[in-house]
Amino acid sequence: MKVAILGGTGDQGLGLAMRFAMNEANEVIIGSRKEEKAIEAAKEAMERLSTVQSKDTKNISINAMTNLDAAKEADVVLLSLPFEYTISTLKDLKDALKGKIVVSLMVPLASAFGDKPTRVITCPQGSVAEMVQAYLPESTVVSGFHNVCHKCLCDLENPINCDVLIAGDDKEANKTVVELANTINGVNGIDCGKLEISRYIEQITPLLVQLNIKYKAKGTGLRITGLEGKL
Repeated sequence: MKVAILGGTGDQGLGLAMRFAMNEANEVIIGSRKEEKAIEAAKEAMERLSTVQSKDTKNISINAMTNLDAAKEADVVLLSLPFEYTISTLKDLKDALKGKIVVSLMVPLASAFGDKPTRVITCPQGSVAEMVQAYLPESTVVSGFHNVCHKCLCDLENPINCDVLIAGDDKEANKTVVELANTINGVNGIDCGKLEISRYIEQITPLLVQLNIKYKAKGTGLRITGLEGKL
């Protein structure tokens, strides 16, 4: 699968890029507003991957492009953007994203506007994912990867003990994103249903942030029980 991560130079995007690249089924592109920044991030990712003792990384590669070129090139496009810049970034990418599966990772944390990261801002559409779908009516938006801690993603020697909750209105797109999630060692992708469910998935993040703070944890995550043999 050819996967582009727009805003892939941040902690979450970089962690996902490395994890996806560790599976040979994926071709990974890091996108950024400035190509030079994407190149630097891809170089950093490759340097980190080269130190992984548990994986033969000699055949791994990560490409770097502008957000626009990455959007044009990929089959699946992940948006790993600061919440407050979501729409302004998408404005120049709307045409390139037509017909694409677009995965929204953003959470409307109040920290974007100087408040606590344990609070969220209510989007008029209900969730960031629904806001993105409203802005990109000719794309298929899927919500996912919100609750995977970047510290766990970047701990490349160890599997990630976490489920990834996926929501979207197109069953085949959901299936594709679940399959993508399952390429990460230790992750279990779960199709949670319609895009409106992203309203609740996004709001799990501030709970995990609070748990990390309270218990001084490296990175809390989720496991959904009772679905064994049904996925």
